[in-house]
Amino acid sequence: MKAVILAAGKGTRLQPLTDDTPKALVEVAGRPLIDHVFEQLAALDVSEFIVVVGYEKEQIIERYGDDYAGVPITYAHQRDQLGLAHALLQVEQYVDGDFLLMLGDNVFRGNLEDIVARQRQGDADAAFLVEEVLLSEASRYGVCRIDDDGAVTEVVEKPDDPPSTTVLTGFYTFSPAIFHACHLVQPSARGEYELTDAIDLLIRSGRTIDAVPMEGWRVDIGYPEDRDRAERRLRAEARDAHAPATAGEDSSVD
Repeated sequence: MKAVILAAGKGTRLQPLTDDTPKALVEVAGRPLIDHVFEQLAALDVSEFIVVVGYEKEQIIERYGDDYAGVPITYAHQRDQLGLAHALLQVEQYVDGDFLLMLGDNVFRGNLEDIVARQRQGDADAAFLVEEVLLSEASRYGVCRIDDDGAVTEVVEKPDDPPSTTVLTGFYTFSPAIFHACHLVQPSARGEYELTDAIDLLIRSGRTIDAVPMEGWRVDIGYPEDRDRAERRLRAEARDAHAPATAGEDSSVD
């Protein structure tokens, strides 16, 4: 499948890091944020990256050019940042089947392959990773209700009174039906065309939307302290990977 990456945002909450740099190029553990996104998606054997760019887009295009690790890159331009559903519509002409979608401001270490497997079963029009957060944090995210069979029954964006503590993580698979839903979405109270509203339209039209609990971790890089938290995780992971075997473990290779 093709992989769509939404990376058009300015990242105002990350200022001054984004005063003259697109959010996607803010460094996390010595590498641009979008580098971590490309790496995770490339491991899933995607056929093409379609990157939605906007603010300071030339910096991203000049840095990565036509491919990443041998996977071709196509760029789509979102002139005005009017929400995720609006951003997704910028790639409609480049997608002709099921596809992956990752928000370009997340660092993931999780079971992304489970979502790909779920979509390839062909039983749902969308699937996404979800995680549990504290009730006090849920209003920062898209929040969903899930029934006993793992199907999503409701999705709402950044609610003041969250209906659950289960939130979207920023990694999805979709069928092309999502584009029709995005065309039908009206601006929210925030003045944006919300992807969660498009997903909710699919649900209300009888489409099947699956949720898969995330295993591992992810950090949504919204504020400078989020970047710091992601760096601590990545550096700890690197230390663990290079740590010698503990006493009593057999470190030999068969």
